[in-house]
Amino acid sequence: MAKTEKVSETIEFPSFDANKASDQFRAFTEKGVEQSKEAYAKLKAGAETAQKALESSFETAKAAGSDLSLKTISALRANAETDFAHLEALVGVTSVSELFELQTSYLRKRVELAVNQAKDLQSASAKAAEEVVKPVKDVFERSFKELKVA
Repeated sequence: MAKTEKVSETIEFPSFDANKASDQFRAFTEKGVEQSKEAYAKLKAGAETAQKALESSFETAKAAGSDLSLKTISALRANAETDFAHLEALVGVTSVSELFELQTSYLRKRVELAVNQAKDLQSASAKAAEEVVKPVKDVFERSFKELKVA
């Protein structure tokens, strides 16, 4: 039994200091709160930037839509004028050969007009798409650069 008493005398249990534990817990909590505030600030700034980019995109889309609508109306007007001019010319036809010549000329003119109108609308659409996407694209590129830096 003497051995057991000797062993129990040599074992020491570490003392628990509540002040140190509460100080460490407080420091850990404060660091977590600070990191959360920083993350929130970054998230808020990113959301505001994205909102501005989307607003800009919507304004650009509105303007581009108006421009495309005006181009389409202009094309339809040109088509109608060409058709009415052709009808007026058909009224004055005196022979079958003149009718075929007039009809051939009209069809050639209509095809050329349609090709030119399609090119104009295609280029206007491509330009509008680029302008609408540009603000959002810039924000995403900036965000990715910031992520790579961080």
